[in-house]
Formats: sequence, structure tokens, C-alpha cells
Amino acid sequence: MRGRGEGMESCMNQNFGGVKPKHSSEEALRRWRQLCGVVKNPKRRFRFTANLSTRSEAAAMKKSNQVCSCVTLPSEYCVPEEVKAAGFQICPDELGSIVEGHDVKKLKIHGGVDGIADKLSTSIDNGLIASEDKMMCRQEIYGINKFTESPVRSFWVFLWEALQDTTLIILAVCAFVSLIVGVSAEGWPKGSHDGVGIAASILLVVFVTATSDYRQSLQFKDLDNEKKKISVQVTRDGFRQKISIYDILPGDIVHLAIGDQVPADGLFISGFSLLIDESSLTGESEPVVVNSDNPFILSGTKVRDGSCKMLVTTVGMRTQWGKLMETLSEGGDDETPLQVKLNGVATIIGKIGLFFAVVTFAVLAEGLITHKIQDGLYLSWSIDDALELLDYFAIAVTIVVVAVPEGLPLAVTLSLAFAMKKMMNDKALVRHLAACETMGSATSICSDKTGTLTTNYMTVVKACICGNINEASDHEEVRNFTQIPDNAIKILLESIFNNTSGEVALNQDRKYEILGTPTETALLEFGLSLGGDFQAVRQESNLVKVEPFNSVKKRMGVVLQIPGGGYRAHCKGASEIILDACSNVLDPAGSVVPLDEVTVGHLKSTIDTFADEALRTLCLAYMEIDKSFSADEQIPVDGYTCIGIVGIKDPVRPGVKESVALCRSAGITVRMVTGDNINTAKTIARECGILTDDGVAIEGPDFRKKSLEEMNQLIPKLQVLFL
Repeated sequence: MRGRGEGMESCMNQNFGGVKPKHSSEEALRRWRQLCGVVKNPKRRFRFTANLSTRSEAAAMKKSNQVCSCVTLPSEYCVPEEVKAAGFQICPDELGSIVEGHDVKKLKIHGGVDGIADKLSTSIDNGLIASEDKMMCRQEIYGINKFTESPVRSFWVFLWEALQDTTLIILAVCAFVSLIVGVSAEGWPKGSHDGVGIAASILLVVFVTATSDYRQSLQFKDLDNEKKKISVQVTRDGFRQKISIYDILPGDIVHLAIGDQVPADGLFISGFSLLIDESSLTGESEPVVVNSDNPFILSGTKVRDGSCKMLVTTVGMRTQWGKLMETLSEGGDDETPLQVKLNGVATIIGKIGLFFAVVTFAVLAEGLITHKIQDGLYLSWSIDDALELLDYFAIAVTIVVVAVPEGLPLAVTLSLAFAMKKMMNDKALVRHLAACETMGSATSICSDKTGTLTTNYMTVVKACICGNINEASDHEEVRNFTQIPDNAIKILLESIFNNTSGEVALNQDRKYEILGTPTETALLEFGLSLGGDFQAVRQESNLVKVEPFNSVKKRMGVVLQIPGGGYRAHCKGASEIILDACSNVLDPAGSVVPLDEVTVGHLKSTIDTFADEALRTLCLAYMEIDKSFSADEQIPVDGYTCIGIVGIKDPVRPGVKESVALCRSAGITVRMVTGDNINTAKTIARECGILTDDGVAIEGPDFRKKSLEEMNQLIPKLQVLFL
């Protein structure tokens, strides 16, 4: 049995092993389709697999997107009457041609980004006026931000597809012949029993199959809608707020940051160090620098680095991404390796079933013919003989029906979809079916710390400012911070409120709301608790340059032009990295003094103490810059003055410890991979039950220095990895 199993596995890998969970080659996909020689109902078996012809069309479209066709039009532009009547001065086709064509000349003709904003009746600062009638009017002219989806197929379509099963068609022919011959020989209704029985069986199979497929298609539709629930931050009526991507309209001011997917075509208003990944649209892997000279941002691309404000110009099916998605939606998803192998199994079993069906029919028919020869009646054939031969044929067809597991690949697809639905109920959104299949055979789980093992609700609970450690009581009021000198408080607030990707804004209820990542929110909340005024501090200086935080640099920096004409740089990030970049520190009196070994030791000890208490640490620093600084220059990387270190509490998510224990009991090893301080990571890992007494916690650079043999020995015990 073991040898047969290994032989089957070898056959599967040889013939069907070329298909990967993601990004399989078209040649591999076509090859395994051709190998599925015995397919009773191709429409049903390959319902949830890729349509290779439409996928080729999408690839051709991507290639065409790499070439920007800029067509210079006359300076005179005639606004359509319906657009004028609606209160706008530019039509959607004109907007689309500007952004998709990257037409700088045409953009200048319309007055640049400011001119486009005026013609769209919007404000770059305050966004759209969100009155219902104006929004409806805007939707009628420019459309909505939704892509055309293939309509939900009716039950009758699934019924028709189920009827196209080859074996069912053969059985239907048998039923018809049996009915005609039976009624002719034995009359009605006695001669109709066999034919009607076969027909009833066919109808039962067809209706059960169609009902099951129809219900599952509705579940797939609901699942697809869940995956598309994405929110973005926009400015409307002067307030920054979150809305669904489906509610975005031309004229909206959208705020984008690292990792965001661009929800619509638009123009760059302002931002810093913006890199856009257009590979999903053009296939090009190199990111594109977007700035005021190249302000075009396309829907479906991703923000690789930086942040910006964008003026939305084109939405929905008018965007190039919308046209591409229309093609891809018909192309289907990649087959998972399990689906491919099960199709292979179905094909092999189908061939075996067909072989035995032919053999069975031949044996039965041979018995009948032999009997006729023995009786000397081989030239005399009656209706009864014909009916008996037809019964033998029906038996052979029945063997094929039973033996060929046509619904097996589909059943697995639906079970994966069910697993996806169950995970969604557990607040775990899975976007690809292959992920459920992969997780089913997982023996090791590598988890991030922040937001996965922890709640991602952060608050500053401790801070070491000017050498003094202070605590926040009950996460609400700050205690003992009166010891900090006024000049140190001022520079601290300047650092917190300017060197941030977050914002303190008025919401529609006229209350202040903190927007941003959990870490930024915690720092801004800390700054407000010190009595700071976000807007007032921001207005005191001019932001000249921003280098956003990313996981490689582990720091964020800004340069401010301060009153008097000087420049000041602020940076924050991983405590060890920022502290190494400091040569000075603020003493208890708020004065700048050189950073000696004793003070460095005290600050490093503070970092370790905070980390041992499971606090995430950040170091804040600043430096004065020469007046000749230019925005084209890089922000300095050393020579800073340390303002202080803050400890941020991010509690462990309820139920994590029990989940880790459950995984361990199932033989699954859970590991933590994080970019936080190693001591913080170890403390959280122990609290979660990940780090055990015989487990190993190691930093990434140390791990990468080890030989392959040393890595293989270490990996079974590795439980915490600090990148």
C-alpha cells in the first residue's frame, strides 16, 4: 500500500507539480489542463479556476500601460453642456486623458492641480462639501468608485451547466431509447419503468448539483464583498475622516501613507518622499517617484514609501485599473496545488473507471453473444435482447458516473471557502483560498508582535526626559512631569507634534480626534497630556523636509524652519539606533551637555528597564542645522541631542496565551518575529507562552552570521527573532 501511495504521489508531482500557490506560469497551467483528459463536465470542474485566455488579455493590457501616450490637444477646451449645468468645468474623459496619459502639457493648460481642483468645485484644503444633492450630482457626472462585476448567475444557469455532464447525457440517451423500446414491446406504463427510473435519477442528480453550486456561488459573492471593505482617510467639509473606498468621488482629498493601495486615479497635491509601486498595473518592478513635477497617481498602485495628499480625478471603470480589473475578474483565481492534484486524481480515477466500464460492458455483452451462439440464435435478435444489451450499456455508464469523482476538486474548493468564512468569523481575513490550504499543513507559525499578539492600543506610561524617569498614572494624567524645565517641554512638544505622520483634527462633532497609527496616536496623546496645542505648535515653524518611518531605517526625521531663519532637525525611532546617533543630551536643567559614558549607561539601562516591563521604547532627539540647508539634502544621521526616551504600553491581546498553548498541543511551533527591542520582545513572548525555558531568542544580524549547519541546529529551538 505504501509503494502504491508513493507511486501515486510521484505521478502527481511529475504531471501536476508545476503549479505553485501563487504566480504559476501560463505554460504550467495549460499543461495540467491538457492532462485532465477525462472530464465529464468541464464547466463545473473548472468553475473556480483561471480563465487563461482572459488572463492573457490582462497581461497584454499591463504591457500597453508601460507606454504613456501623451497627446497634446489644443489650448481651447470645450466643456460639455451637461457638465456646465452641473456646476463643473471639466468632463471625466478629459480628466482621464490627463492622468492616464501623464499629460503634463494638458495639465498646465487647465491651470495645474489648483486649476483642476477649481474646475472640480473642490478645495485642496477643505475637500468636498458633502451635501447629499451635490454628491448625487457629482456621481451622475463622474460616476462612482465601483468596478463592473459579472452579474450573479441565476439558478437556471447552474441547472443548465449540471445538465452538460457527458455521462448524464449518455444516461439520458439510454433512458430515451429504453423508454421507446420498452413502450413498443410491453406497452404503457409497464414498458416505461426503466426509462422513467433513469430519467428521474438524472433529474435528481441535476437538481441537487445545481442547488449546491448555486448556494455556494452566493457564499463566494458574499466573501468577495467582505474582502473589498477598505477604508481611506479623506478631507471633507474641512474635517479629516474615514470613508469607504466606494464612496470616493472626483474632487475628494485623499491622504495616503506607506502600504496604502491607491483607491482612484488622482494628482499629487503635497507630500514627502513618495514612491509608488506600479507593478500591479504596468508589470514594472521599479517604484516611481511622484512629486509636483510628476504628479500622476494611478488607481490600484501601492505606496512603497512616503506620504501625500492626493486630489481624486477619476474613479471606477474610467480608471485604467478598473478596465484591467474587468478583465481579471473574468480570468479567475490561480488554482491551488491541492486543487491541481485532486484534478489529477479525478483524471486518473476517471481513466481507471472508464477502463473497467468498457471491460464490464464487454464481458456482459460477450456473455449474451456466447449464450446466443450456444443456442444457435446468434442471427436472431429480439427486442428483449436489445433491451438487455441496453441495460449492460447503462451499467457501464453507471460505473463511469460512480467512479469518476467529478465533484471532488469542486468540493475541496468549497471546503476551502468554508474555512475562509470560518476564519473571517474569527476576525482573520484571508484573501486567497491557497492560504487556507497552506495553513492546513503548517507546522510552524511566525507571528509579528505589534497588533497581532498585542491589542495595538498604545499609551505612553513611562518617560525618561532630561534624565528623570516619570510615570503616567492610569493612562490618563501625567505625574511628576512638572520637574521638566520649560525649554525641554517646548522642544519635546515640537518634536512630538511635528515629527509625526499622525494628526490632531476636529471631527464633525467639533471634538478633537487623533488620527494615525497606534504608535503615533500614543505619542500625540502624550503631547496633549503635557498641555501641548497641536495646531499652535505646528504653526510656529515651517516643515521643510520629511523622511517617513520604514522598517529598514527604523527611524523618522523632519527638518523645520524655525522663527529667525534657522533650521532644526528632529528624529525618532528605535531607541538603540537613535541613541547611537546622539552626541549630546538634555540635562535635568534642560541644558545641552555632551553625552558621556555614564549618561549613555544610564539611558541604556533605562531602555532595558522599560523593555523588561514589556514597554515599547522610542527615543526622541533633535539638532540645530546650518542655515544653508536645502530640501534636496538628506537629513543628518548623527550629531543629535537626546531629548528623552518614552515607554509605550501595548497589552497582550486576550486569548493569545491560550491560542499559543493550543497550537503547541497540536504540534505547531509558534515563533515571534519583531523589530522591537529584544528585551521587550522576550518579555511579551514569555507572557504569551511563546518563549520557554529551553527556547532561544536571537537578533537577526547574529542569526544571519551563522553557518547553515548552525542554523539547522538552532531553528528547532528558535522562538523569538529580532530583525
